[in-house]
Amino acid sequence: MEQDLNTVKRAMNGDAEAFEELLFQVEKRLYYKALSYVGKKEEALDAIQETACKAFLAIGQLRNPEFFSTWLFRILIRECYRLLRERDQMIPYEESELLKRLDYKQDEVFDSFHLHEALSKLNPSYQTSVILFYYHDLSIKDIAEVMEKPVGTVKTYLRRAKKLLRSELERSYQLNEKVT
Repeated sequence: MEQDLNTVKRAMNGDAEAFEELLFQVEKRLYYKALSYVGKKEEALDAIQETACKAFLAIGQLRNPEFFSTWLFRILIRECYRLLRERDQMIPYEESELLKRLDYKQDEVFDSFHLHEALSKLNPSYQTSVILFYYHDLSIKDIAEVMEKPVGTVKTYLRRAKKLLRSELERSYQLNEKVT
């Protein structure tokens, strides 16, 4: 949903009503995105509240009004990530979706237990980068901003994590074939 550029410009110039109007336009999308990250209604609402506050204080720094929505969602994602770090938990994911995005062949059937086990063996940086990239469809640049790491580091995390996941899942698959 595109925001009215005049409304964004008014908000950038300090118009609180224009900013509120912009938030109302994206409130449901903000809520569902936050909920997909933190998993709890109360924490999603906390993340949205912090996002709104930070965005209101920083809206004057927004360079391109046409990117208001992207800018706002980046703030939200960072806030969700901060909440997850405080909780010392990782970002939620769906195993079947992640397997599909990791390009596994249909005849290689891994159940969610094996994927969860393989992911749990990765270090937290690898886990986060894989989940943000494959499940939440964030670009490498966005992941780098969220994780506060250089783009090259995120690329390395993804490459190494994918290699480790693939070998762990293949090992698990081979063990299952021997048992059956």
